[in-house]
Amino acid sequence: MPRQFHSRGIAALYISLLMETYKKPIFFILLALCLTPFISAPLALAMGIVLAVFIGNPFAAQSSKAVKWLLKAAIVGLGFGMNFFSAVEAGKEGLLFTIGTVVLVLAAGYLLGRLLKVDPKTSYLISSGTAICGGSAIAAVAPITGADQKQISVALGTVFTLNALALLLFPAVGHLAGLSQYQFGLWSAIAIHDTSSVVGAASAYGSEALQVATTVKLGRALWIIPLSLFTAAIMKGSKNKISIPYFILLFIAAMLVGTLFPQYGEAYSLLTFLAKKILVVTLFLIGTRLSLETIRSVGAKVFLQGTLLWLIISAVSLATIIIAY
Repeated sequence: MPRQFHSRGIAALYISLLMETYKKPIFFILLALCLTPFISAPLALAMGIVLAVFIGNPFAAQSSKAVKWLLKAAIVGLGFGMNFFSAVEAGKEGLLFTIGTVVLVLAAGYLLGRLLKVDPKTSYLISSGTAICGGSAIAAVAPITGADQKQISVALGTVFTLNALALLLFPAVGHLAGLSQYQFGLWSAIAIHDTSSVVGAASAYGSEALQVATTVKLGRALWIIPLSLFTAAIMKGSKNKISIPYFILLFIAAMLVGTLFPQYGEAYSLLTFLAKKILVVTLFLIGTRLSLETIRSVGAKVFLQGTLLWLIISAVSLATIIIAY
């Protein structure tokens, strides 16, 4: 028996050393695969998660910084392939829906936080992230609330885990429910947390879904501004700077250029193609951040609040879309 345990220990050590040795080559191989036509956005995210759980990201700090810029570049690039007037129409139709769901999520989050006895600041961060745009909203309101690093990490971990699940599950649910391109684009923009996963899920569903989802989601992201002002008002004495997502203006500019100067269609097609590849790479890097440590850092009550809140907004928005749209 002791020999058996000894052999297992040696085998485990050998596997650990082997993975450590090949960690960087595996990372680059998977990253390169994301540039091929065989890897979709959901698959890229899944590959990143598998890497994070079983091997780990050897470039975690660099990946985190790269994600912020790559996501913005991908969204702006996608703008060149969208018609400005169609996007405005989609945004107008989704405006009241957006307002209603933002208020619903914030109210439900407050009640669930009280019911489950979740730390108030953590509860508010989770509600903000679910209501608007995931990690971006959390990052915007966290300094205003005075949340500490642990509260921010727990909220991000909760929202990020559910966000990854949404990207993987939503396209399948959309097909099962028989959602049209427009319906799915609207649903994903309302019910999926982060912009990256909204765009990823919608791109897997279809080009019309992608246009609707991107437009509605970015319009929703602008609600970071009134949310931050509201947070500053209820957190009296806060003098922290309010974060404004200025890159959305570049996205609008890209749509205008593509719509007003259609003669450069080939160039726009190339930019859109590159943007989609950048998005796939971005989702792979996002997936590498979902480590076992991230999952373990989230408490049961916090995760339950985040899950219930996500299920509420997903179910309510899906039912409304099927009935009204």
